[in-house]
Amino acid sequence: MDKRTKFGLLGKNISYSFSRKYFSEKFQELKLTDYKYNNFDIPEIEEFPFLMYQKEHEFGGINVTIPYKEAVMRYLDEIDVDAQKIGAVNTIKITEDNRLVGFNTDFFGFQKSIQPLLKSHHKKALILGTGGASKAVAYAFSEMNIEFKFVSRKVTEGMLLYSMLNEQNMEDYTIIVNCTPIGTHPNIEECPNIPYQFLTDKHLLYDLIYNPEVTKFLSEGQKRGATIKNGLEMLQLQAEKSWEIWNS
Repeated sequence: MDKRTKFGLLGKNISYSFSRKYFSEKFQELKLTDYKYNNFDIPEIEEFPFLMYQKEHEFGGINVTIPYKEAVMRYLDEIDVDAQKIGAVNTIKITEDNRLVGFNTDFFGFQKSIQPLLKSHHKKALILGTGGASKAVAYAFSEMNIEFKFVSRKVTEGMLLYSMLNEQNMEDYTIIVNCTPIGTHPNIEECPNIPYQFLTDKHLLYDLIYNPEVTKFLSEGQKRGATIKNGLEMLQLQAEKSWEIWNS
């Protein structure tokens, strides 16, 4: 079998990506000098099969980010049970016989990074956003027996609208997770439209964004005594889990 030395990140507008730097440094540390990690920045998911068929025998694994975590699933030969339940894939392993197998390591990274911050009153969570990452967060909450509601800009059954959030909701839901890209550098003055005035020291705010380190969403919580955490550790944990999958 040819040695598989190519890895990469599939997404759109991903020049900022965490993964490329992380894995390039990892390969250096492990003295894997012939290993390469590249960004595959494609405008449409339909280009993915062409990318793979050109050099599939050289690929060992692919990470997937916004906006393709759900759309990529139709191109895979097999999907792990957790990823199936979540409905999103962020890690693809290419097997020896060039089968594409989808996994989700986001939920693992999120769960492991939020668990140490949870207190007994953290029983309900609001998930801001409805994309692939929010599905992984919801799955982690299910695994931890934490009730959750999605918050969306569109009227959807079973979801809350941003405009519906009031003092009562905010009091009931003491965990709030931002799964939207709102507030990412360079748009650091933006934040999700929630009633921050009702936050207290009982709240835990978690932002999947890590650049900037403290988003406006987090700083609004911090001002009011809330516990805050950004998404950097989640990314590190999910990246390590990807590496484990690719090498298993």
